[in-house]
Amino acid sequence: MKDPATYRSARWYASNEMRSSNHRSRFMQMGYSREDWHGRPVIAIINTWSDINQCHSHFKHRVEDVKRGVFQAGGFPLELPAISLSEPIVKPTTMLYRNLLAIETEELLRSHPIDGAVLMGGCDKTTPALIMGATSMGLPFVFLPAGPMLRGNYRGEPLGSGTSFWKYWDEKRAGNISEEEWQGVEAGVARSYGHCMTMGTASTMGSIAEALGLTLPNAISIPAADANHIRMSAACGRRIVEMVREDLTPDKILTADAVSNAVVVAMATGCSTNAIIHLIAMARRAGVELTMDDLDKAGREIPVIANIMPSGKKYMMEDFYYAGGLRALMSRITDHLKLDALTVSGKTMGETLEGAEVFNDDVIRSVDTAIYPEGSLAVLRGNLAPDGCVIKPAAMEERLMVHEGPALVFDSYPEMRASVYDEELDVTADHVMIFRGAGPIGAPGMPEWGMLPIPTKLVKQGVRDMVRISDARMSGTSYGACILHVAPEAAIGGPLALVKTGDRIRIDVPNRKIEMLVSDAELERRRAEWTPPEPKATRGYDWMYAQHIQQADKGCDFDYLQTDFGRTAPEPEIY
Repeated sequence: MKDPATYRSARWYASNEMRSSNHRSRFMQMGYSREDWHGRPVIAIINTWSDINQCHSHFKHRVEDVKRGVFQAGGFPLELPAISLSEPIVKPTTMLYRNLLAIETEELLRSHPIDGAVLMGGCDKTTPALIMGATSMGLPFVFLPAGPMLRGNYRGEPLGSGTSFWKYWDEKRAGNISEEEWQGVEAGVARSYGHCMTMGTASTMGSIAEALGLTLPNAISIPAADANHIRMSAACGRRIVEMVREDLTPDKILTADAVSNAVVVAMATGCSTNAIIHLIAMARRAGVELTMDDLDKAGREIPVIANIMPSGKKYMMEDFYYAGGLRALMSRITDHLKLDALTVSGKTMGETLEGAEVFNDDVIRSVDTAIYPEGSLAVLRGNLAPDGCVIKPAAMEERLMVHEGPALVFDSYPEMRASVYDEELDVTADHVMIFRGAGPIGAPGMPEWGMLPIPTKLVKQGVRDMVRISDARMSGTSYGACILHVAPEAAIGGPLALVKTGDRIRIDVPNRKIEMLVSDAELERRRAEWTPPEPKATRGYDWMYAQHIQQADKGCDFDYLQTDFGRTAPEPEIY
């Protein structure tokens, strides 16, 4: 057990120097007594609550539950608010600010008298951001997931956030449902606090966090409105105090084996396409090299056994929890897991899975009854995407796995939107819609614009899927034959910038190919004529972002935050 005299916070409080005396005086100014902090681990609770983050609206109360647990275990909790990234509300995208939250997390922990941390997140980008920042800082931490909201409901039919919206929006455009019915869908989708209850990016990143060993066992699927979520929050508070005493730092948990487990679980859950970007970024922060090819290889080997929207057709995270949760799912793929990997519980992954049971074999399938025989994601390469792009085969129509058709190119969202709603648009179901200039630099921030709406003309003909290609991302709640994260992006001169309407595009998902059927000579001619777009900003955060952001295949982290970029700041001087 660690000697309290060696706690990091003791540098602030323990000496007889004037500066330490001043620190103690300022804490007494807030009503604390020496007994509150002396000899106790100081625990930061990084809280991403705000009035405009619906996924985290319960965090104002959960932070008190965490504090209760910290006090119970003999620690001293301090709530440190951080930027709150609401995926549905923040524009152009929370992805623009993921790295900003990571920086804030790292520097909050570095600059304050903190011994360990509980990270409160859940809405899409908050999970990777918090983990990236805390990993770079290196103090013991536990991730507390926000939990999914309750399943949606409309006229007795279960609704999934995002997934059902897209489905019913197409039916509304086709004239199959009324405005009144649509308003019923709007009111029925989101019925409680918590993040999206499908296997979108939020649930995907929670599953990855648990597979990395960074949450308490089976924490991620507990519905946000369930009393078990309150108990889990308090348990996080108790456990982080023990972790500080055990000196259980993230470098002992975030190993190559832990990353391997996260990749396996991501594929088995039918994960969001966003998982590729965030997994690569988190692994690289831990000093583990992870590439898109590694993820594609796993995608060929690991079947999808979580029958949850959008890869599944019926169930949601609430059903997943009742069926046994992530522990139950992992118990069915132990042959693919590194069971000796350590977790924040202090136990190995294998030990945390002991006694796990599946209570509904339709929600959590066996390997033999998988809903999709291969993993959730596939990485395609070719002259259109030399550094790769990603597609979710489990969520697309089988007929489009191998497809060739003419390109229909859009260079702005308003242009694309106007065309999609134009019922005279010259388009067929064989066309390949391309939307470019929406990558990390182009948009900026790589928004979730990649699930291009099917043109209304085709929707009314009954078309519900077609090939769409973009250097943008798409919501993890989305579905369809959407090819995303094309790298390098169009804004920096990637081949996507050279495509013209009418060019033939060929995709072959089984063979991982994506090509534009244009001669090398013609492409060179087009490249010579191409001029880069004007920068979106020449000052401020957007300017800094554009100078340092990496492409999608590298995880979209800032180059200067990589572990191999240089020396991390030392512990602050205290004078």
